[in-house]
Order: sequence, then C-alpha cells, then structure tokens
Amino acid sequence: MSQQKTVTILRILYPVWMIVGMYSLLYVPSVLIVAEDAATTAGNILSKGFLFRSGIAGSLVTQLLFLGTVILLYKLFKEVDKNQSLLMVILVLVSVPIAMLNTLNRIAALMLIKTPEQMMFFLDLNEQGIVIASIFWGLWLFPLGYLVYKSGYLPKFFGIAAIIGGFGYLLGSFTNLLFPNLGNLLLVFDIMTFGEVVFILWLVIRGAKIPEIK
Repeated sequence: MSQQKTVTILRILYPVWMIVGMYSLLYVPSVLIVAEDAATTAGNILSKGFLFRSGIAGSLVTQLLFLGTVILLYKLFKEVDKNQSLLMVILVLVSVPIAMLNTLNRIAALMLIKTPEQMMFFLDLNEQGIVIASIFWGLWLFPLGYLVYKSGYLPKFFGIAAIIGGFGYLLGSFTNLLFPNLGNLLLVFDIMTFGEVVFILWLVIRGAKIPEIK
C-alpha cells in the first residue's frame, strides 16, 4: 500500500472513529447517566436499553478502529522514524485492552439494573477506567506528534498540537486521580486535548503532502 493510499484510507477511517467514539463515550452517558442519582439513571437505562447497549458496542468498535488507525499511521510514518512509529503502535496496543476490558463495567451495570446502587458503582468504575486508559491515549500522541513534526507531511504546527493534546490527556488523568475536585483545572486539560482533534481535522480535510519517490 502506498503512502498516498494510506492517507486516503485514514481520511475515511478517522471521521468514523471520532463519530463512534464521541457517540459511545460522550453522547450515550450524557443522555442516560445522572451523576449521584442511581434511581433516575436506572430508569433511563431501562427505558432506553438499546441506546445503552449501543454505547457498549460503540466503545468496543472504537477500540477496533483505533487499532486500524494506528496500523495505517505506522505505514505512513515508518520511513520517517521506524523506532518512534513502533513506540506509537506499542502504546496503542497497551491502551486498547485496558479500554475494552473496562467496558465490562458497563455490562455489569446492565446486569445489576434492578439494584441501582450497585449499578451506579460499576458505572462510576467505568469512568475511572476511562481515566486510566486516557494515560495511554495521551502517551501515544507524543511519538505521533514527533513524527508529524519531523516528516513535513503536514504543517509542523499540527505535530506540536498533537503533543499538547498528549499532555492534556496525561495531566488530566493524574489530576483527576489525585485532585478530582479541581474542576476548572481539569477543564483546561480537556481543552488541551483538542490538539489531537486539530491534527485529525487537518488530515481529514487537507490530507498530507507526501513527497514523490524518485
């Protein structure tokens, strides 16, 4: 597969990955889960069971798409720096099973729907699992950002933006674990993670400038 064809597939795969991920990780919980209100949350899940189950399926599909995406990125950047490309793949390979196993907490919550307090415990546990997975969602952006910056395939700014996004995920995760009540600071870290989104949007809309092989 040529680098240009790899970019073409990424421009299709990245938006699908983002949409499925936002649906399962953000939209579904925002509709169904009411913080510190187990009874209301249980009622929402009972009345919209398919939505909750689709969120579980979406979480798993997101991770499968993540694997496909990083394999394509490896293909794109391996000629730039093979070691950094391998590191990027390894960090994703660590994050995927963490995120997929964490989905078991949602399944457990569904099985305990008739005992709302226990159900809520597993939903909260799922949120903490996402915080742990976010550590690796940040770490893989460091080699990616370096590769984008060094390759010249995209403007160097987007490599820096990806690295900033990595710091956002990493600092946000540890701050959430150590100081969960610092809401304003956590919001700053959330904003930093948009560095990854900026990189993705540029790649999807403008593509990449692959040098011709002489």
